[in-house]
Amino acid sequence: MRGPHNIIRLIRTGATLERTGAMTVVMDAFETGPLLRAVVRGVVWPFKWLGYKGDTTMPPATRALTALGPAYIKFGQVLSTRPDVVGDELALQLRVLQDKLAPFPLQQARDEVRRELGVEVEEVFSSFSEPVAAASLAQVHKARLIETGEDVAVKILRPGIERAFRRDIDAFYFAARVIEVLSPSSRRLRPMDVITHFEGVVMGELDLRLESSAAAEFAANTENDPGFRVPRINWNLSGRRVMTLDWVEGVGAGDVEALDAAGHDRRALADRVLTLFLNHALRDGYFHGDMHQGNLKIAADGAIVAYDFGIMGRIDSYTRRVYAEILFGFIRQDYQRVAEVHFEAGYVPADKDVDEFARALRAVGEPIFGMDASRISMARLLSYLFEVTERFGMETRTELILLQRTMVVVEGVARTLDPNMNIWQSAKPVVTDYVRTSIGPRALLNDLRRTAIVLARFGPQLPRLAEEALIRLNNPPPPPKPQRRIARISWAALGASIVGCLWALESFF
Repeated sequence: MRGPHNIIRLIRTGATLERTGAMTVVMDAFETGPLLRAVVRGVVWPFKWLGYKGDTTMPPATRALTALGPAYIKFGQVLSTRPDVVGDELALQLRVLQDKLAPFPLQQARDEVRRELGVEVEEVFSSFSEPVAAASLAQVHKARLIETGEDVAVKILRPGIERAFRRDIDAFYFAARVIEVLSPSSRRLRPMDVITHFEGVVMGELDLRLESSAAAEFAANTENDPGFRVPRINWNLSGRRVMTLDWVEGVGAGDVEALDAAGHDRRALADRVLTLFLNHALRDGYFHGDMHQGNLKIAADGAIVAYDFGIMGRIDSYTRRVYAEILFGFIRQDYQRVAEVHFEAGYVPADKDVDEFARALRAVGEPIFGMDASRISMARLLSYLFEVTERFGMETRTELILLQRTMVVVEGVARTLDPNMNIWQSAKPVVTDYVRTSIGPRALLNDLRRTAIVLARFGPQLPRLAEEALIRLNNPPPPPKPQRRIARISWAALGASIVGCLWALESFF
């Protein structure tokens, strides 16, 4: 229910941040000004007693988000990959949200397997471990199949997670509606559409059958990608709330010390993480939408192994071309072309000045080039980019939300592995190759070929469709006759009389 009762939920959110000490940490991380800091603290402090206490053994930010629920944890997972935005201290606190949350009991996990698969754990597994990883929506157990002796990972949804997540989403919808009403300038960001998109993505993550299907499709797309693997799904032991897949040994992508101890080349890994994501997004139009460190392992041979396919992104060929042209323009520092692409795609209203927009983009892009990555303030850069989009009336593109968010996460993962990485240099070969094959004469010929195939498929119907269209054009339907006000009132009165008579007859009999 997206009603005013969610005010209590939102007040409790602020109160929890205040009670756990996370409010100060968050404001420091985002360099909040003294006026806004005083206003927020003044509003929230009287309600501090309403906040959740949380686990006092956790750092403040982690303690607050875990107490608030799964949707807040998801948000924290994204921030944990961006130390350049929130600072190293907060990012380190939030990293435990990726796969080190408190698990639910082993017996509950065994019960879930029995209910979902219709078999006892002992009937199919010779061993079934305590949880080896626990995240916001599910936890993972290591098990061994009786039939083959293979080690597998068994992923099980948290009991009651659907209801808990629905509660959070309802509060987010209410907050988005309040923001739209109180701040008309924010409507261009389409907060309601953003929450709707977020809801659809995560609700799909709560059905492990869909995740299994996504993993199978992703594996088929990437089977020839060197240095990248996707675990195989065991369909016989997977369902809506339980998923079984191959177990792969490896080092977590966020454990820098362990990677160094194992002798892995972190610079090469950082480059590969970024190029793999761009290949999947541009080449396939289907990419992993949650590529944080907790969902990536580095195998002994150096291969990157991806897990958790509940959030996958899909973009059509036209959007991929637009995205590639924008990236290519930034790489070449051709801000005029970047601006033109935004106008051609309808991302910027046509009444704005393309040259002014190009100049504003130059102010965003130039500080990136020729500068050591460790000196770039991504928080300041994003802040200015937001100002530019606001000035030119750009609306949030819901079809690009997941792509943009994942790009931010992947860049954060890459920079964790190599703080001095230049993302534009790593992206250039992939984007250039895509532009060469997908934009230009060769792409035009491919488009014409696909168009001809579609026309041929519907060829027998084309004459009839053309004839019907011409007949409609030459014989437009007559305009509807205006209905007089008296006639409308008369019909309404007649309808009311009939209803009254029927009610009287029913009462009489």
